[in-house]
Amino acid sequence: MSDYNCIIILGPTAVGKTSIGVAVADKLNAEIISADSRQTYRKLDIGSGKDLDEYTINGKQIPYHLIDIVSLPEEYSVYKYQQDFYKAFNSITSINKIPVIVGGTGMYIDAIVRDYKLVILPENEELHKKLEATPLEELAQRLLQEQPDLHTKCDLLEKDRVIKALEIIEAKKNNVESTSVQRPDINPFIIGTTLPRPQMWQNISIRLKERLDNGMLEEVQGIHESGITWERLEKLGLEYRFCSLYLQGKISSKDELFEKLFIAIRQFAKRQETWFRMMEKKGVKINWLNPGTKQERIAQALALISENTSF
Repeated sequence: MSDYNCIIILGPTAVGKTSIGVAVADKLNAEIISADSRQTYRKLDIGSGKDLDEYTINGKQIPYHLIDIVSLPEEYSVYKYQQDFYKAFNSITSINKIPVIVGGTGMYIDAIVRDYKLVILPENEELHKKLEATPLEELAQRLLQEQPDLHTKCDLLEKDRVIKALEIIEAKKNNVESTSVQRPDINPFIIGTTLPRPQMWQNISIRLKERLDNGMLEEVQGIHESGITWERLEKLGLEYRFCSLYLQGKISSKDELFEKLFIAIRQFAKRQETWFRMMEKKGVKINWLNPGTKQERIAQALALISENTSF
């Protein structure tokens, strides 16, 4: 057995990762660290699927970390996630408990597993203004020239991400020192879970209808009325983007909203699976559960942990 000191449970949206993670944490008397980029934000409750009641099992509250830790309009970054993750990891292990990382934000998980070396950019207002004034198509081409093996092509569609990437490249060319956080010793046993596409699509459809019925539009409207711009809400993607477009009258009906959002979430799930495959190609070992009911997959996960770790 390898000397594992934490567990990661990853997978695409709507496959029951949280339920599996909570059951594992309950069995091992562990604590959960979330790896969901939008659940870090306060008030993004329904649209991000926090479902905090799931963290109570058999009358026991499972401690969780990195949920509800930042407020809009602040932008939370991979760098900040690394910092906060390492603090949470150290806090949990300091009391001799096991961190169980649960989520589907591939970049967050990958940044921890493969130890991304990130930098804090110095202020370079002149460069930023120059990039802002350049058309997105030209910026994207420049980024591809710098990073021809770029594995997240969808980022080329978002100007702020392309600009940030180019600013990082420029900073590295100028020998800006890395300010990456001191990484604890992390040796994760990684479990992946997914479902056949038809079942995943059905889960997405059911969950989306529930969120709309439970007040997701009202949640987005309330966040906007609290002072958060439509532009900032749209940048959060998926539910927050499409609900914002509907509330601005840019989507004409709830039926159209449902259909557009359903398609977008399905596409997102495919991108998540692509990311995890990319991690495997980079040498990350993911132990995939066989498809089945949640209870069957929980049993598989616990069996894998028992067979491969000393927890």
